[in-house]
Amino acid sequence: MQGNLPPEAQEKIEELQDLQETAQQVAQQKQQAETQLQESKTALETLDDIEGDTKMYREVGELLVETGYDEAYEDLEEKVDSLEVRTQTLQKQEDRVQEQFESLQEELQQMLQGGAGGGPMGPGGPGAGGA
Repeated sequence: MQGNLPPEAQEKIEELQDLQETAQQVAQQKQQAETQLQESKTALETLDDIEGDTKMYREVGELLVETGYDEAYEDLEEKVDSLEVRTQTLQKQEDRVQEQFESLQEELQQMLQGGAGGGPMGPGGPGAGGA
């Protein structure tokens, strides 16, 4: 079907496909960040329920290394703050990509209906010239 479309329409379709891929990538990154954020918030809440002199360990690569309560708490707070900013940024990026997608989709639809330039698919369409 794309072989019958004007080059401008084919270009718009390719742009739409690229935007769709970008949207999927951003959505996946946002989902991962939200999951990490939730896990970090849960860990922070758990720290609130334990005593400060409890032995704790943190994962460093393949090792578990002893850490202090205050250090663990501060690290988790920083991680939560960072992930909140990241999820907000990804949400804004997702919104922008969605707006671009909708705008481009509308342009393509107008182009195919002959509203933009009246190309071969415009008023009269193929075969409208008669004999």
